[in-house]
Amino acid sequence: MCAAPIGSLARAREPIAAIASAPGRGAVGIVRASGADLAPLVRALFGRDLLPRQATLLPFNAADGSLLDRGLAIHFPAPHSYTGEDVLELQAHGGPVLLQLLLARVLEAGAAIGLRLAQAGEFTERAFLNDKLDLAQAEAVADLIDASTEAAARSAARSLSGAFSAEIQALAGRIVRLRTLVEATLDFPEEEIDFLEKAGARTELDAIAAAVDAVLARARQGALLREGLRVVIAGQPNVGKSSLLNALAGAELAIVTPHPGTTRDRIGETIQIEGVPLHVVDTAGLRPAEAAHDEVERIGIGRSWESIRDADAVLFVHDLTRAADPAYRAAEQAIAARLPADAIQVHNKSDAAPAPPPEGIAISARTGAGLEVLRRELLRRAGWEARPEGLFIARTRHVEALRRARHHAGLAQQHAAQRDAALDLLAEELRLMHGAFGEITGAFGSEDLLGEIFGRFCIGK
Repeated sequence: MCAAPIGSLARAREPIAAIASAPGRGAVGIVRASGADLAPLVRALFGRDLLPRQATLLPFNAADGSLLDRGLAIHFPAPHSYTGEDVLELQAHGGPVLLQLLLARVLEAGAAIGLRLAQAGEFTERAFLNDKLDLAQAEAVADLIDASTEAAARSAARSLSGAFSAEIQALAGRIVRLRTLVEATLDFPEEEIDFLEKAGARTELDAIAAAVDAVLARARQGALLREGLRVVIAGQPNVGKSSLLNALAGAELAIVTPHPGTTRDRIGETIQIEGVPLHVVDTAGLRPAEAAHDEVERIGIGRSWESIRDADAVLFVHDLTRAADPAYRAAEQAIAARLPADAIQVHNKSDAAPAPPPEGIAISARTGAGLEVLRRELLRRAGWEARPEGLFIARTRHVEALRRARHHAGLAQQHAAQRDAALDLLAEELRLMHGAFGEITGAFGSEDLLGEIFGRFCIGK
């Protein structure tokens, strides 16, 4: 379960506790506490100190001495812990009622030191504040937990290990060196140092811009792995939209009948192609509102258009067996006029059609013919390039920060071309570029940004 953003960081030193394992029943459940000094809590719970980083089998007792459970207690003294503070983990049986009782007991035993219930993401936030993780690594913790594909999980693990941060920090280091040279030239103009030529600044700036392009391309790939592509299947009734969804998903998700208008509302499913999650939505058949059979169908058609507006890619499905029908073609043209210009033209029922279509992708949702071509086109439309190794997970804010950095790099290149006449403008663009990199790792950032990021974590993490 997730809660509201953390908000103010003024409470960052108060000891906290929460259930750290997933909701529901399980073989093992974990209650975690973190704070500057948890020795009083350990003694209040067990009447003794625990050996550092060693699992100890102990009874977990209520305040009146009655037994709640027996389990493992592990004390991680600061700074050698996940948060950088003292951490106590209690591993008990994973019943939800038992874990709530154990958490209540921990909070009760820690009342003397001000122990309180942790908010969403507060443990990982403290790891960030105590320099155990930078901001990109902290976000990778949540991304690893939420990963919906193997590729996303592996990429999140790379980000958590610091691969993404290392590249950003390397770029930031190069900018710092360049800024130092520019600032020195501005501070000592009487030295008449031909900065651009002797220091090789323009060559270095060009190299940095190229490196940002490379990282940005990989970050877009990582963001795609994390967020996926929203794909909407659109078309007239009974063209095979639901059959296409079932074929792509490899399961009977939508009801398929020979009768038009079977789908009255949106049906969604997440599938993956080469590890890229595709959030595919099958919509109600499109036709003029006055042609709808009833109010339910009119509402369904309205929701179809809403989904189309929000889509990253639209599959406009045509029925090849009706291609010669003038009324059908007229309706197709009316629908096409409202669809995005880059909608992917998918011609279904190729197994029963007399001739292939003049353009687009011919498929048969019934036999599977052409589906691989369609999958390739979806990946191409997403900008995906298969890179099984070396990808890191990224978020939209990372991509936007890199885009800003690249924008400032371009302006810096323009100013650098003017040599000494625009050194002050060059210095400002380099500063802004450096700041964009700092936003990614958390070297620079606002308290509001931190609250937004960590507030999206789950309680206990």
